[in-house]
Amino acid sequence: MRQHLLLYILLFLLISCNAKKQNNTAEIKEPAVSGQSGRELAATHCSRCHTFVPPQLLGKSNWKKVLPDMHERMGPILAKADWEKLERYFMDAAPDSFAAPIRKSKIRMGLKHFKYRETSFSHRPAMTSMVKILSDKRGIVYSDAKGKSNVLTFLKPDLSENYSMRLESTPIDFYEKGEELYLTMIGNGIFPTEARDGALQRLVKNNSGKGFKSGNVAVANLQRPVSMAYGDLNKDGFEDIVACEFGNETGELSWYENNGRGGYEKRPLREKPGAITAIIKDANQDGLMDIYVLMAQADEGVFLYINQGAGKFEEKRLLSFMPLNGSQYMELADFNKDGFDDILYVCGDNADKTPILKNYHGIYIFLNDGKSNFRQSYFYQMNGAYKAMVRDYDLDGDLDIAAISFFPDYLRYPGESFIYLKNKGNLKFEDFSFPEASKGRWMVMDAGDMDADGDIDLVLGSFVHFLPLGDKTGLGQKWMTYGPSVIVLENTIR
Repeated sequence: MRQHLLLYILLFLLISCNAKKQNNTAEIKEPAVSGQSGRELAATHCSRCHTFVPPQLLGKSNWKKVLPDMHERMGPILAKADWEKLERYFMDAAPDSFAAPIRKSKIRMGLKHFKYRETSFSHRPAMTSMVKILSDKRGIVYSDAKGKSNVLTFLKPDLSENYSMRLESTPIDFYEKGEELYLTMIGNGIFPTEARDGALQRLVKNNSGKGFKSGNVAVANLQRPVSMAYGDLNKDGFEDIVACEFGNETGELSWYENNGRGGYEKRPLREKPGAITAIIKDANQDGLMDIYVLMAQADEGVFLYINQGAGKFEEKRLLSFMPLNGSQYMELADFNKDGFDDILYVCGDNADKTPILKNYHGIYIFLNDGKSNFRQSYFYQMNGAYKAMVRDYDLDGDLDIAAISFFPDYLRYPGESFIYLKNKGNLKFEDFSFPEASKGRWMVMDAGDMDADGDIDLVLGSFVHFLPLGDKTGLGQKWMTYGPSVIVLENTIR
């Protein structure tokens, strides 16, 4: 009887598979020609996945690299004749070449109230994937991402090495919670991947009281996580987690509910790749914590997840950006002192198929009308902008901006790798840099009161695996040989 049953099962599976093959064959027949123009086809189909990109924003040689990838991702939804029309539209309308942006004014050199300090201990070549200022005069912690030899280094306040510990994965985010440390581990390497080898790792203090050792994994099997946010999202008294699993072509945004027993339960929010920054804050003053998220892959934009209670969230799109923007970071800050959080947005990632300097890369401020509607009110062009942190650095009562670039114009404007924007009021800023700005290739940055004197210091981390494309400056070799892992800009206001 069992043999007959197995035979029937096998026969059923064969028939089912054959039917599926026939259905699949029918599904992949070429679509009919639409009769639309190339422009109409582009507007219709390119906007399915992301904000439409005008052909004039890239040169012909750039589109030749981008269009085949677009065609592959689009799948068999266009007739061959329609795709050819779409392709001709982009190639005909694109300029033959694309000029690099020219600065309107020279960057002022010298930081009036910051003192440059370099560490006495560095990993070379520096591959700093994370840096954090520790509170209460405890120094700095940073990670070095050398494959399976990842190192977490703690520096004393005098910037000498306190101790280092080996890790099996690359730390990219750091969070202190009581006697524990939480490290967001991106996985084995920081490069694009679909692997689920990321995790949220707990570190606990050694029995000696000095240093830390690996504890248990709080959340496992994360897909290239790049950032975490922490807060009580369901008002049960326990701190939950929002995980930005950037991934690559797949990824996810989720929140993890703290069960109160040391474990977390996953609650998906957006099953798409590209989440890069999350901020937990009560956006509508209803007593429930909401989630702001910057998405930085394909369909780039800022989204607000409005807390409905009982663990439910409603998604609202606040801003949309082109995929060429290379969205990198955002913060919330009230720039016009009207009581509502505005959005500081940073874009400049150039590690893609179009590594050219773009005049729309830089730092944006979007003002809030009080109803979570945002309009652009400020833009500072900064090639390859990677991160910007809003603080009152000079203690004059308004908000200044410190920013780093990973893809600056090193040949013409090397000072662009770090910019300090001093607030002059009414969304007007003066830009400054410092002579040593090109000593490293700054990928990470943190702001905090390192020496507990009441003003905000800065620490910058260098990552030199990526050398500038067509480097003619000689900086790449200098970074590889004796560039620092981290440097400090010590605030001297107090």
